[in-house]
Amino acid sequence: MTAPLNTLFAPAAPQAAPAAQPTVLILGARGRLGLAAARAFAQAGWQVLAQVRPAAGGHALPAMGGVWWMPVAVHDTAELLRQARGAQVVVHAISPAYTDKAWRLEALGLLDAAIDVTQQLGATLMLPGNVYNFGEGMPAVLREDTPQAAAGGKGLVRVAMEQRLAAATQGGRMRAVVVRAGDFFGSGASGWLDQSIAKDLHRGRVTWPGPLDVATPWAYLPDLAATLVRVAEERHRLAAFDCLHFAGHTVSAQPWLHSLSTLAAERGWLPDAGTLRVARLNWTLLRVAGVFMPMLASLAAMRYLRHQPHRLDNTRLRALIGEEPHTPFEQAARQALNDLALGAAPAPRAALA
Repeated sequence: MTAPLNTLFAPAAPQAAPAAQPTVLILGARGRLGLAAARAFAQAGWQVLAQVRPAAGGHALPAMGGVWWMPVAVHDTAELLRQARGAQVVVHAISPAYTDKAWRLEALGLLDAAIDVTQQLGATLMLPGNVYNFGEGMPAVLREDTPQAAAGGKGLVRVAMEQRLAAATQGGRMRAVVVRAGDFFGSGASGWLDQSIAKDLHRGRVTWPGPLDVATPWAYLPDLAATLVRVAEERHRLAAFDCLHFAGHTVSAQPWLHSLSTLAAERGWLPDAGTLRVARLNWTLLRVAGVFMPMLASLAAMRYLRHQPHRLDNTRLRALIGEEPHTPFEQAARQALNDLALGAAPAPRAALA
């Protein structure tokens, strides 16, 4: 599905004269990734049209310069087009609830809605991807042309989403790019960091979901959002459908434990021994609980991601935009931890991706 490296900078079709200010439509802009993307595009000088569910219009939405909130249902293509006419880029930042059933029932329909509005705008659709596509047998280094061998659940849905997106670009009515990344952290709650690893940090305890020496990719959301902007600015140098890998931070437990321990010490959360207690996530218990709680069952099915070392190769991304935005890990981890209301009531569970 992905163009080879020597076609990365294939000649683009003739383009209309650019508007004075580039415009992006972000679908799901109130979510964690959507909000980070809205900030990044606005800071880069783009006009941001931020779609949220109509019910969200009755709640306080953050005031951000350059961002116009649009309380419109994602399936209401006519109204989206009326309010977003002229947008050159669409970011698909909507995800179903974190259960296999929700993904099977909703993910492709949400993507179809994004494709519909993108085609009618004649725009480029950006899809944040993940490593679910590669399945349990994935190699240690993941490139854009690594075979996608997902065998069940959300992995198969992710494969189908990318195939549908590639097919949608065949008629020349839209372009699309997948930007694949690892586990999200930063810019708020609803991820591995707050819902598992650091949820008991105020008690001097962390729960690590895999072997302490296994390194896996993590995506600091402000860096990933800045990367989406840079890719959007270079989109006409890509093939009609393309995929790029965002490397982020490939780290084991140790850098995380250092940052967590430092924060716990500063806030007086370490036990009398002065050492952070490290527990291991009980995957067996998680699977048993999953019989009654589908979200936990879906989470347990992704155990392999915590036990298999892997990283994302960003060679093609760097060929397009230069060095990827990269906040040093210790700085990113500290900011991510400061963003969380650790020790307070837990946030509602959401996608751990």
